[in-house]
Amino acid sequence: MKAVILVGGQATRLLPLTCNIPKAMVPVLNIPFIEHVIRYLKKHQIKDIILAQGYLAQPIEGYFGDGNQFGVKLSYTMEDTPLGTGGAVKNAEKYLDETFLMLNGDIFTDLDITAMIDFHREKKAKLTIASTSVDDPTSYGLIETDAESRITRFLEKPNRSQVTTNTINAGTYTLEPEILTQIPPQTKVSIERGVFPLLLEQGKPVYAYPSSAYWMDTGTPEKYLQLHRDLLSGESNQYAPASPGEVVIGGQSYIHPTAQIKGPVMIGSNCTIGRKVRLTGPVVIGSGCQILSEAVVEGAIVWRNAQIGQHVNLIGSIVADNCCLNADSTIEDSILGDNVTVASGCKLEPGSKIWPGTTVEPKT
Repeated sequence: MKAVILVGGQATRLLPLTCNIPKAMVPVLNIPFIEHVIRYLKKHQIKDIILAQGYLAQPIEGYFGDGNQFGVKLSYTMEDTPLGTGGAVKNAEKYLDETFLMLNGDIFTDLDITAMIDFHREKKAKLTIASTSVDDPTSYGLIETDAESRITRFLEKPNRSQVTTNTINAGTYTLEPEILTQIPPQTKVSIERGVFPLLLEQGKPVYAYPSSAYWMDTGTPEKYLQLHRDLLSGESNQYAPASPGEVVIGGQSYIHPTAQIKGPVMIGSNCTIGRKVRLTGPVVIGSGCQILSEAVVEGAIVWRNAQIGQHVNLIGSIVADNCCLNADSTIEDSILGDNVTVASGCKLEPGSKIWPGTTVEPKT
């Protein structure tokens, strides 16, 4: 069976992290997000994967190539203008001549795909949508079903007064290729709004596959941080810490003997953790980072090649590639794009979002 992963979106909710990198390549535990998804599919014996690309495509193909080193076969499609979820999968139609999977490119899940495919075939469905329950369904597409899990109604992103269920579309689908005939070529179409309701109107067998497995929409910085907390604490079966509060240190990294590290903490390769540095997890440090003496890092995600100066306080924040946080600066609950410089003594307002290449000076 083949799978199409939608990786072409502009990921505006993750800005400024995704100004210069597609969301598929945003690191999770120091490897690209989409690599986790590919590994997950491979575990379910799905090794023929199409990546439907658009915005900032080159880094994805440059990293994964033909997929051989990951034990899969990767193909790529490209859209010159955004085609929506329906147009993107239509663009991959030439690869899809049998039942296939479609996955939103920002969902991290432990869904049992093998069982979902079996369910789809047993029901003789044309479309099966993975569903999950959330506390606040107003940001998602709601799914109403009958007692046999056949879908009776879709409701996209309702307001609170319209909510009838907390069961939502979980962004993973099993489809029959004939569904693609409902989508005109090279046309922007939302498959969720434009195609799925049409299938109901036509009386096609459309089912929900309910799952209580781990599920996270990683499309916002807050959810991205939460995903790391969850993975480091063992919430997902895709990453198993050896022990609670585990500290993982990559090759060729140096930790000063006076540094204090309270896990869970993951440190990439070729890092230097200096004298009396305090790391309090959950923390992930990317490869090539330098953290100088008496800096404090708590509950933060730092990408590659960051320089964190003496006495810096970095709390609850995300720092993208090649940032330089100079001595005595304070960064709390903030998001820094790549190549940001924070000047010595600067204190960012909590909740700051700093665009790539910016130099932040102290307020006078």
